Amino acid sequence: MDSVLRVQARIGQRALLLTTAALPLTGWAVHAVALHKQLAATRKDPLTGLLRRDAYTARARRVLARHGDDTAVVIVDQDHFKAVNDTMGHQAGDAVLAETAARLTAWAGPRASVGRLGGDEFAVVLPLPAACLEQRLAQLVRMLRTPVVLEDGRTVDVAASVGAATTDVLGSRDLSVLQRAADAALYDGKHSGRAAVASPAHTMVPSINGRRAGRPGTAVWGRAA
Repeated sequence: MDSVLRVQARIGQRALLLTTAALPLTGWAVHAVALHKQLAATRKDPLTGLLRRDAYTARARRVLARHGDDTAVVIVDQDHFKAVNDTMGHQAGDAVLAETAARLTAWAGPRASVGRLGGDEFAVVLPLPAACLEQRLAQLVRMLRTPVVLEDGRTVDVAASVGAATTDVLGSRDLSVLQRAADAALYDGKHSGRAAVASPAHTMVPSINGRRAGRPGTAVWGRAA
């Protein structure tokens, strides 16, 4: 009987030791999950859920490296966005930005890098073969022109200017070069109702911090992509 009790006691001690040892591990696991969530939150824009600039840039470069000449860089700029804020309120403006982000994400697909560069400007880097480019860009323009319905039932008429640059046409996989060219093409096609595709000449447009010189905010934009 004593031997049985001693065996049970030893088993109990081992179980206690294992439980005690597991507690710190469990605590670290919980801490690690919380830390991961905090880091993920810093990578994303809180309003739209899109990647912030640094996270977008890192993922965009991976997409370019992986898909080579079948890659497009797309810059999107909301048209008349200030008028939405001024006439309908900033809550309506926020709703338009969030809906634009959702449409870009749905259009680009899971292999893309989709980011909010700031204000009402967005960028997408995605695998996109040249044979599909025109059709896909036209689809994007149509999506971005679909009115946004607010929670209170009001409807906001929206549109966006779109510029695109492709690695095969420009002969470069440099994200800064491609973004600058796409941005310059967007400016050339502003308010035209269609996407503008960059030519090699668009790479020669003067730039500041990786964006077309003269556009608002370029002087204080920060690091180039």
